[in-house]
Amino acid sequence: MYEQYYGLKENPFNVTPNPEYIYLGEKHREALAQLLYGVRERKGFIVITGEVGTGKTTLIHYLLDKMNGSHTRTAFLFNPKLTVDDFLQYILKDLGVRVQGKTKGEYLHNLHRYLLQAYQRDERVVLIVDEAQGLRPDLLEEIRLLSNLETSRSKLIQIVLLGQPELDRTLSQPEFRQLRQRINLRYRLSPLSEKETREYIGKRLKIAGAKEPVFTEKAIQEIYLKSGGIPRLINILCDNALLNGYALDQKMVDKGSVKEAAKDLKLRKRSYGVLILLVIGIFITAGILLFVYLQRGWASVAPLCCALCGLRGLE
Repeated sequence: MYEQYYGLKENPFNVTPNPEYIYLGEKHREALAQLLYGVRERKGFIVITGEVGTGKTTLIHYLLDKMNGSHTRTAFLFNPKLTVDDFLQYILKDLGVRVQGKTKGEYLHNLHRYLLQAYQRDERVVLIVDEAQGLRPDLLEEIRLLSNLETSRSKLIQIVLLGQPELDRTLSQPEFRQLRQRINLRYRLSPLSEKETREYIGKRLKIAGAKEPVFTEKAIQEIYLKSGGIPRLINILCDNALLNGYALDQKMVDKGSVKEAAKDLKLRKRSYGVLILLVIGIFITAGILLFVYLQRGWASVAPLCCALCGLRGLE
């Protein structure tokens, strides 16, 4: 709707992954480097975690694009809500292996044979499991057992688990200690910085055909504050802010349009968390002072108050 008004050839803030619009912040580049190293060196288990919308799936699509044609075969599981048998069948089909037999043992035999053949052809086989925080314990254990498929020199299959922070908590449980010991590389994705958010928005607008700035500087600052630097939220907020700016006939979207869009989306500034911590800190400090006052009287409390306030002259 607003694309022509802002001189854009297409929507620059579509939330679906598009390799053309990829932007890698510092943390994303580090994560990608670890992924590429882990796969190329056949490290076995790799775990990447991050909050919702930080770009884990986009990163994997970029990884797949980088590995395309590099003697690598991949099975990409994006919905882990499967039974063990369905899981094994899915892997075989995604790798292009004809599914033969009807038992778990037969599926594993077919998979092992395929992996050995791939190894002899000097091909890497990578299993990528997205939304891995949703894996049931029995399926997570089955994935661990797949890492037993190896030769005397190398792992036959590389396994990449992508998930939200809940995955870290699951893996920290005692029953998964064997799996934890097999993780060779582990990385936690964090949101974009304010500088990276500005670059992210600018790149997407430029690729979409923008010749002039579309957002004011204060609008971009507000986008960062309201999105917390999370790429998916940046996209959604920018899209809605552009729609507001179009409705208000703004050639440059201002802070007000961003705030209105954030209000409609029920997004709040990250600083609210800091404010809550500050309030908690005040109550804790007040409680300590009250305790000291009740125990030792005002003579003991006064120096503490002065030290906290920096008002030494009141002592």
